[in-house]
Amino acid sequence: MASRADKLGRMVSLVKLQLRLSEWQLAHLRQQERSLQDEQEWLVGALNEGKPPAGSSSDSIARRLNRASVGARAVQAQATQQLDQVRSETRRVKQLEQVAKAALADKLRDAEARALEEMTGISPAVREWTPRPANRNKP
Repeated sequence: MASRADKLGRMVSLVKLQLRLSEWQLAHLRQQERSLQDEQEWLVGALNEGKPPAGSSSDSIARRLNRASVGARAVQAQATQQLDQVRSETRRVKQLEQVAKAALADKLRDAEARALEEMTGISPAVREWTPRPANRNKP
């Protein structure tokens, strides 16, 4: 039982690390999404002003805006997928933690039973097979 509880504890740790990695990836995608949105806003502002920055034409800015929009939609789709994965891994962590908690409780119960056996000197299995002394107070 002890090895099962230990293995489950290691599994919980590993799944938590995977969850942290997924959360980091989601944060990174959100940052990319914000960066692309900022670029889109700047490009729209440049187009609306009527005079593009030096070395750029309205056509080149429009192409950049189109690429930024396509990129933003792709990043947004990835972020949605990543969010679903984070939620799934969060549920998995909670389930594994419950299983590990139950296994640890089993381990502690087994340890208590062994300690009780050592204190009494009688195994519970032996106690079940030995006849109980007759009660002499019965009429």
